[in-house]
Amino acid sequence: MTTLENRPNTALVVIDVQSGVLQGNYERDAVVANIGALVDKARREQVPVVWVQQTDERLTRGSDPWRIVAELTPDEAEPKVEKYYADSFEETTLESVLSERGIGRLIVVGAQTDECIRSTLHGAIVRGYDATLVSDAHTTEDQTEWGAPPPELVIAHTNLYWTHHEAPGRTAGTVVAKDVDFAGTAS
Repeated sequence: MTTLENRPNTALVVIDVQSGVLQGNYERDAVVANIGALVDKARREQVPVVWVQQTDERLTRGSDPWRIVAELTPDEAEPKVEKYYADSFEETTLESVLSERGIGRLIVVGAQTDECIRSTLHGAIVRGYDATLVSDAHTTEDQTEWGAPPPELVIAHTNLYWTHHEAPGRTAGTVVAKDVDFAGTAS
């Protein structure tokens, strides 16, 4: 259904599962386990896994906080995209990585729900991609001291509105990790 021509393939896009990002996040261990299970499934089904990593003054390239969490290990052959903005497409190689592989459908997991996940989902849809959010494979930190809702409500709200998101010629939606279908539509 993507509006991108000759892009029938699907990719699992893993956003910012870095030590310095996930530290103390809501249901961190369960989310990382779900992401790990999806990475394993994608690899078994020969679906590309694309790893996105934030780099900034707090997450400097090569530092411990910048590294992918110990429970997850990118394969050397899997593409890695370094980003500096919330939207994983902004001034990165993500579009070329996806284009080279004929990818028009994204299954999105990672962190932070209220920043990089939301920005990347919207960035994907406006660029013509189908974008599915795995509802139990994204997380965020507690920012209630700055007036934000508790993390469980941020996650629930994001799942609610992405379930019903629409765009002409593109599909959005959510799916739980156990029901991800890389070959077709997520159910």
